[in-house]
Amino acid sequence: MELAMLLEEWRRTPAFIEQVTAWDVSPARIGRFRNMPDWIHKDLVSALHHKGIRQLYSHQADAVEANHRGKDVMVVTPTASGKTLCYNLPVLDAISKDPATRALYIFPTKALSQDQVAELHELSGGLTTQVQSYTYDGDTPMHARNKIREAGHIVVTNPDMLHAAVLPHHTKWLRLFENLRYIVIDEAHIYRGVFGSHVANVIRRLQRICEFYGSKPQFILSSATVANPGELGRELIGRELEVIDESGAPEGERHTVLYNPPIFSPQLGLRKSSLMEARRISSRLLREGISTINFVKTRTQVELLASYLKADLPERLRHRVVGYRGGYLPNERRSIEKRLRSGDIQGVVSTNALELGVDIGSLTAAVTVGYPGTIASIRQQGGRAGRRKGLSLSLFIANASALDQYVVLHPDSILHRSPEAARVYPENLLILTDHLKCAAYELPFSPDESFGVETTSELLDYLVEYRVLHKGGDGRYFWMSDALPSHSVSLRSAAQDNVVIVDQTDARAEIIGEMDRFSALTMLHEEAIYLHQSKVFQVERLDLDNGKAFVRSVDADYYTDAELAVRLRVLDTLEEKEDGLAHHQSGEVMVNAMATLFKKIKFDTHENLGWGKIHLPEAELHTVGYWISWPEAALAFDNEAWETALSGSAHVLRHAASLHCMCAVPDIHVAVEVRDLLTGKPTLYLYDAYPGGVGLAERVFRTSREVLQTAADMVVNCPCESGCPSCIGPQSQSSESKTQGQPKEWVVRLLQSAMDMEE
Repeated sequence: MELAMLLEEWRRTPAFIEQVTAWDVSPARIGRFRNMPDWIHKDLVSALHHKGIRQLYSHQADAVEANHRGKDVMVVTPTASGKTLCYNLPVLDAISKDPATRALYIFPTKALSQDQVAELHELSGGLTTQVQSYTYDGDTPMHARNKIREAGHIVVTNPDMLHAAVLPHHTKWLRLFENLRYIVIDEAHIYRGVFGSHVANVIRRLQRICEFYGSKPQFILSSATVANPGELGRELIGRELEVIDESGAPEGERHTVLYNPPIFSPQLGLRKSSLMEARRISSRLLREGISTINFVKTRTQVELLASYLKADLPERLRHRVVGYRGGYLPNERRSIEKRLRSGDIQGVVSTNALELGVDIGSLTAAVTVGYPGTIASIRQQGGRAGRRKGLSLSLFIANASALDQYVVLHPDSILHRSPEAARVYPENLLILTDHLKCAAYELPFSPDESFGVETTSELLDYLVEYRVLHKGGDGRYFWMSDALPSHSVSLRSAAQDNVVIVDQTDARAEIIGEMDRFSALTMLHEEAIYLHQSKVFQVERLDLDNGKAFVRSVDADYYTDAELAVRLRVLDTLEEKEDGLAHHQSGEVMVNAMATLFKKIKFDTHENLGWGKIHLPEAELHTVGYWISWPEAALAFDNEAWETALSGSAHVLRHAASLHCMCAVPDIHVAVEVRDLLTGKPTLYLYDAYPGGVGLAERVFRTSREVLQTAADMVVNCPCESGCPSCIGPQSQSSESKTQGQPKEWVVRLLQSAMDMEE
């Protein structure tokens, strides 16, 4: 069955259409073309003709012409609009005219790096000049690295490798840095929050080294649609750039459907599982021969949904459905990517690892299970289906969370609202100081040198005071230690080293994956179920000291989910205000978290089969928080009602804050105390999930009324009677509470009391 016929069937099926909150159709659009610029090298023109490219889309022509004029460029157009040619064309043209020219490509993921090298090889194969393009990442064999340093015209890497392996050893990359003409930063919208703040500092270090070797490369950035491309580009590279944001690429007809799973318990407001609805809908798509990609939020969900789909499909199709996520070994990822490009795979279940511009062939349908955290992400995921012609489907299936319910019941927020602004905070003191150390190791700092901030010299003197740097007689600052500072600085999280996963089912032990240490505390504890390519393993031992988790294949019908116990204390109050009946404060906090219990959850029914204890060390986080405290007499609540109201408010406030801060829900954590040790009052804490903070808690403090009002609206507009997982979280009123009212009412009253209702 063709997709058009299936869509028409769904429109006529009451059980399906009743759950659809919006069905938007974007009509097909023809492309706008320009002639190939006459300055492009004739060999490159011939190679493009051989690929069937005789004209450029209007945005491609604008980008290469701006670059030809010496401008730094940011290209912001939709998925599959041909952004790759916007940087490959000027780079290959420059190398064709001068083989000494070098270019550095920076991609956020290994998958994207591998994909781009494959495309470069294909395009450069028809040139007279032999263009050497190589991937330089953690998977690159040691014996190949010297050749890449010497012979690589185009070096494709990621921010982590640039930070830890290239910049600290820049003397080995003499030929690259002396002749560096272009720096390409692809998928720039990914560089936001803590990751983006780190990457902006890595780019500062890169520019320092280029200046030392006498080169001043041009930047070419590409991005999915964001609200502030010029500002983001300026923060990342520290220079003004020309923004090209009007696509000239053709587009096929696209159906965007927002689907809310049905309620099966009206009284409790419980909805069917979004994962199980995705299983049902995606199985139908695959059985009808419609190639489909499913995006889910977690690694566990990847393995679960891939297992479900294989079980539902006939034997002849099962081998054509795969999972794809971080943690797979390099050869396994490369094999999956190759099969996707060739069309051998009909169905794939992925985390956001395939959200970016990897060429995954011509998939027809994209199913997003749960709101991925930003409008930009949901549009990127939907754009993975459908290319430049033909019908395609982008289906969003909401889960029961407050955020998902708010989004699916306000469809304009996805369909017509402008995308978020991507924010970076390169001046975060912890991040900035870490990169000053790295930069000082790479090259001594001169007395008047700026590292993007006016306080550079003060920070350098601070590091001298703590004997990290030495100040010479000429005023220059030198690194003092033998240790490599970049090895202790992680760009993506507070975790430093990965844990490798060792399968010891057979006599010959085999490494089957890896995971960061923080995730390992909740996913690789002893007795945890670890899922890998639909196979079930149980963790027998976690050796954190040596970074190894030992697993064994088992026949289990459940998976595990761990819980964290949190202790929080305030280190310093930086801002405070009174609003409504509550006292609002913001400042530095210390959080101690420990994985304490894990639940065993049955695969198909998701029922709780039991629990077990976790015995692992405590994790510590120094960050920035925002907290609200109420006088106990402000509301006529007893202790049980206070506990319910606080925990319900924290649950919904976390989701509301993520909307206002343009971040993912896991970026913000919460904690509550009925009688807090600091304030002595009922208190709700919200804090950044990153060391030093990245501005989220401060932003919630500054916009507290708007965030609180959104949270209250989420609860009030929920169709449940007394509170449910979609609004105040999975809790119920205690039978011992003597307070009149329902949990839902208590949460609304508490949130409204923290706003000045008189204005």
